[in-house]
Amino acid sequence: MSAEVTRLDLRLRRRSSLAYATGVGAYAVLIVVLYPSFRNDASLNDLTTSNPKLAALFGAAGSLTSPDGWMNANLYTNLVPLFALLMTVGYGAAAIAGQDEDGTLGGVASLPLNRSRILLEKTAALAVLSLPVPVVSLVASLAGRGFQLDLGIGPLIQITISSALMAFDLGLVALAMGAWTGSRGTALGVSVAAAAAGYVISSLAPVVHWIHAIRYASPVYWGVGANQLHDGADTAGTILLVLTGAAIAVLAWSGFRRLDIR
Repeated sequence: MSAEVTRLDLRLRRRSSLAYATGVGAYAVLIVVLYPSFRNDASLNDLTTSNPKLAALFGAAGSLTSPDGWMNANLYTNLVPLFALLMTVGYGAAAIAGQDEDGTLGGVASLPLNRSRILLEKTAALAVLSLPVPVVSLVASLAGRGFQLDLGIGPLIQITISSALMAFDLGLVALAMGAWTGSRGTALGVSVAAAAAGYVISSLAPVVHWIHAIRYASPVYWGVGANQLHDGADTAGTILLVLTGAAIAVLAWSGFRRLDIR
């Protein structure tokens, strides 16, 4: 019965996963193909200079006609985290609390697996679900070399990893809240609030002084908000995302051990 829980949960999510990955991939390809039409349009940069705070909220900062500025504003600082989090937070809230509420978690718990193994397999499923959106974005961005969109391969791979880790960590927040409360609504509410706060902090950090000072508290900043597409991911930030995920996983395990399964 190796990884049976992981396979079952991924099977239940296969349609939504395919839909998200296909949609983001198609959008990313469109953005790549459109770049040559806008790369010499200097008026685009007026969008970020005329109202930098409003532009930053939508992930636009700096030059929009440079390859990294174009992809950050149109994909990596907004759509990638949004759809990656839709997948991971949605699953995290459903994996324990949601299944407990609809009565299916009891069937899983009746398998000859202890709770630690069940949680480990659900965490593995969450890790898999954190990958499709970043990976299809990577593939589309690499194809941009045929459309004058020259992005460094190293930074692209690094932002793929950091954005997946960010989505994984916030999905774990939903998983842990569900394990502690048994409430899918609470798990969604807390994790969505954490993700929204992280996004606002990451987006406004370049243009609002006091938010810039607390940017390190945002997993979204470490995932996509520190100009990873140009500079590459910060090693300390990547390590922090890994350690944060490990700490939240321990909290989830502690809650799941105590959960009174229906």
